Amino acid sequence: MKAAEIRERFLSFFEERDHLRVPSGSLVPPSFDPSVLLTTAGMQPFRPYFRGEEKPPHPRLTSCQKCFRTPDIEEVGKTARHLTFFEMLGNFSFGDYFKQGAVEYAWELSTGVFGFDPERIWVTVFGGDEELGLGADDEAIECWRSVGVPDERIVHLGRADNFWQAGPTGPCGPCSELYYDRGPDFGGDEDRPGDDTERMLEFWNLVFMQLELGADGSLTPLPANNIDTGLGLDRTAALLQGVPSVYETDQFKPLVELGEELSGRRYGQDFETTRALRILADHGRGMNFLMADGVVP
Repeated sequence: MKAAEIRERFLSFFEERDHLRVPSGSLVPPSFDPSVLLTTAGMQPFRPYFRGEEKPPHPRLTSCQKCFRTPDIEEVGKTARHLTFFEMLGNFSFGDYFKQGAVEYAWELSTGVFGFDPERIWVTVFGGDEELGLGADDEAIECWRSVGVPDERIVHLGRADNFWQAGPTGPCGPCSELYYDRGPDFGGDEDRPGDDTERMLEFWNLVFMQLELGADGSLTPLPANNIDTGLGLDRTAALLQGVPSVYETDQFKPLVELGEELSGRRYGQDFETTRALRILADHGRGMNFLMADGVVP
């Protein structure tokens, strides 16, 4: 399944379930969001809706948002999955459905539409954090049990992995991530979600956006319980196209091949060459989208 079809199937799935499709926002964040220099997540154009400052055009939205992240820039090319620029597919609920609805939609789309083997899907949940004063997300655990995920594939992780925030302040909440077990060719049987290995590939994050994080570290409830999810288009394409990394998917392959042609080097000939060609492809694509949105050196 090509990336364009994955994108369309996702957006159409949620449109059929009363979500309004909205276009991507710019990579330059709107003026109301000074917390980041670039748009890093699908929810950022919707911050006023999450905070109750503005009324959304519809209680349910779906989008494919252009995103650019630099925290992992040194990992680009080293792993099979890290990128700076990527497209994030998302479904959003503003005071409408909450955890149970988000889990059921994610499970139905993953197994019924994309055809992922349910026996190879693992999920992570927020296991609690003393500093935040929050316990484990028992509600999310029950939601996953209700769609058939056994306890042995529900992994409890801490704040670093399963509490999501868009920046140092603003809307936030516990999250639950879906991982796909790529099999023994990608790692050992002891590998688990959260281990930062290639075997367990995270492809979708469900954020239960219910809190506001203040500059002093305090947490206050948002006006409503909201849903913000993000599915990585490139990672999902790698899984559905059966290729080892995002760089061999249909969107990246032509860029890598251009790098081979211009450099006279071959992808896969050695680690350094492969990493360099991956970096050229990622950075080249990212810079094109940045410039298109008005970001220049």
